[in-house]
Amino acid sequence: MIDISPTALVAQVFTGLVLGGLFVLLATGLSLIFGLMTVVNFSHGALYMLGAYFGYTCIKYLGVSFWVALILAPIAVGVVGLLIARFLIRPLHGRSPDDPLLLTFGLSLVLIETVRLIWGRIGLTFDPPRALAGAVDLGFGFFPVYRVFVIAVTVVVLVALWLFLEKTNMGLIIRAGSRDALMVRALGFDLSRVWLFVFGLGVGLAGLAGVLAAPMRGVYAEMGVNMVIESFVVVVVGGMGSLVGAIVSGLLIGQVVGITTFFAPSLAEIMVFIFMAVVLLVRPSGLFGEAGLFE
Repeated sequence: MIDISPTALVAQVFTGLVLGGLFVLLATGLSLIFGLMTVVNFSHGALYMLGAYFGYTCIKYLGVSFWVALILAPIAVGVVGLLIARFLIRPLHGRSPDDPLLLTFGLSLVLIETVRLIWGRIGLTFDPPRALAGAVDLGFGFFPVYRVFVIAVTVVVLVALWLFLEKTNMGLIIRAGSRDALMVRALGFDLSRVWLFVFGLGVGLAGLAGVLAAPMRGVYAEMGVNMVIESFVVVVVGGMGSLVGAIVSGLLIGQVVGITTFFAPSLAEIMVFIFMAVVLLVRPSGLFGEAGLFE
């Protein structure tokens, strides 16, 4: 029998919840972009990494607080996303889905090398603010305050995103465009501008995830490589283009990684793909996905 401490196990569940929160932010952005534009954005991990570097630069060189950097860095990444969508992805509209996939894959390599040239190859440290240092007693034991903060930010962002999509005219256009783009154009709406906004919003969420992850994981050029692969697993498991699927799947896969790390750390990465394989055997379109999205 393995001697398992209930306190340690619950703490690991909370750790999985934190990781799941990062997955949710990344996968939600990917799902937004795919749902409206049918673009598989392989540069998402590099933009997640760019968010961490932008956050570091805001604090280190601009002298702003962590709280300001938490706002500025995702906006800066979102602006980069707007430029990518306008000048690189938009000209490929109407072509094979493989074209933007290959483009964004190449772009991710360019961004990684650019970051190495500007900030260097050595990883950087990113300390959380003093207000979020230390640990808090959650009843089962002490847990880092910063990780509780990450969970809280994820919840707030998801609620704000839901309100935006459900209660605003822009949100209505985005939801309608993801279901029937031709009809939305027939009603007189310019979907090309909506595409730019959605791409910027999606990568802005990736930038936010990068800033949040930086104090826990450090800042280095390759930090987005594994995260984007696991985030795509989250999107596939949840169902391509499904926001609800991205949220549910992100939390589930965060727990898969967290619990597996507790019992068998060497199997953590493998279990993610085993979990995906099992889900796709039962539901080929994912938990909340629909067949025929590429048609």
